Amino acid sequence: MIYTRSGADALAQRRVIVSPGTGIEHWGTVYFGPRSSNTHAPGPQATMSELNANESIVPHFHGVSMFQLFLAGSGEIGNRGQKLQPLTVQFKDHHTAYGPIAAGPQGLTFVALRMFTGNSEPVYLSSPDYRDRIKPSKRRNLASEPVGFSIEPVMRSRKEPQWETVLKGDDEMHAQVVRLGAGMKTLGPDPSKSGGYYIFVGNGSLVHKGEELGLWSMVVVESNEAEFTIQAGENGLEALVLEYPASDLE
Repeated sequence: MIYTRSGADALAQRRVIVSPGTGIEHWGTVYFGPRSSNTHAPGPQATMSELNANESIVPHFHGVSMFQLFLAGSGEIGNRGQKLQPLTVQFKDHHTAYGPIAAGPQGLTFVALRMFTGNSEPVYLSSPDYRDRIKPSKRRNLASEPVGFSIEPVMRSRKEPQWETVLKGDDEMHAQVVRLGAGMKTLGPDPSKSGGYYIFVGNGSLVHKGEELGLWSMVVVESNEAEFTIQAGENGLEALVLEYPASDLE
């Protein structure tokens, strides 16, 4: 299937939630699926978290591979304090620990994007049985340099599609940026060659079936779909195209 969600519509449902790891209140938004789950279900699972100034998330892992996009604010990740600036792309294999994530003085916004609803409940490394819950995986925990976006006149006047690789694995995992001028179209990747992919609007807008999807909107193209046409809105589009490993669907 193909799933779409307007960023504006999703953020209209933003609410205060409690971090399960620290008990601290911050803000959460659900794009697709439940916020957290421990059973397998069809359809994507995508959530946003907005951390308070100087809030931290303690080290943990999940049972489902995911991309995370750090969209606004600033922060650090890991014991070495890798800087997080908008828009940083992270890919993390299932059962791979990461963190801590520490928000900066203006807070930190990020989205977690999974191709299917699975065992996404966080398992904290402070839990005495966490080692018993780890399963084999490639253990990748990769983060990009920040992706830059164009000013509107440059984006709008682009004459041909531009693709840039942000992260690339030795399997089908691939994060790219596509940049399109006003009203321009281009074919997305063949979803049957991977585990499917997300398209995330980082700048401008995307048009699908007559609906204009603005900033921070998402489209999910599952692996059983035909090729998807990415169409820019009237001011152009700059989007992340995030392909998942096919092995994650097995």
